[in-house]
Amino acid sequence: MPIDIAGFITYLKDHAIEHGFHVHDERHFLETYSLRQSWEIDLHPESACSGPLDLNVALDIEPRGLLQFEDTLNDNDVDVLEAERNYFVPLLFNWALPPLGNPPDLVILAAELAGIAGPDLPIEVSGVDSFGALSEKPDRRLSLVGKAEVAMVAVMTGEATMCDLLDRCFDSSEFIVKEADTWDVLDLPSPE
Repeated sequence: MPIDIAGFITYLKDHAIEHGFHVHDERHFLETYSLRQSWEIDLHPESACSGPLDLNVALDIEPRGLLQFEDTLNDNDVDVLEAERNYFVPLLFNWALPPLGNPPDLVILAAELAGIAGPDLPIEVSGVDSFGALSEKPDRRLSLVGKAEVAMVAVMTGEATMCDLLDRCFDSSEFIVKEADTWDVLDLPSPE
């Protein structure tokens, strides 16, 4: 394979540390039937070491896409710029918070995050209400998912600079941590 995804993941973790994140865990999944591969990295900004924010970065690689990319590069008639425009590595940024007692207005939160993250890291904002019992007040959880793509050519050549993306992710994370104080984060019961 002309592209070293495991090396890119190592680079991403090291670079995230340089941008103010703490990396806590990494998982690599390989689907034996299709050879599809996924990586997950658990991290958070330094300011959220004691909570309440968790961030999961996920990368999912489809083997057919890698093979098509390799075939495109091996075709002598194809320009590398064409491969750069057509083949990407998808990254998903998933932010998680405990249930909120005073949840934010989702439209306002989406607009504020769009101003921070910009067009290169669009963040989808949604909320889910859970009822433990009908007599209890519902728990609102936020779902925040950012999506980005990195050109496979940049990953292959080692030119995938993640600085701007990681800065936007860090700024969005810091904003969420600061705003979580006003959202009345509920304490989760400790396992006994």
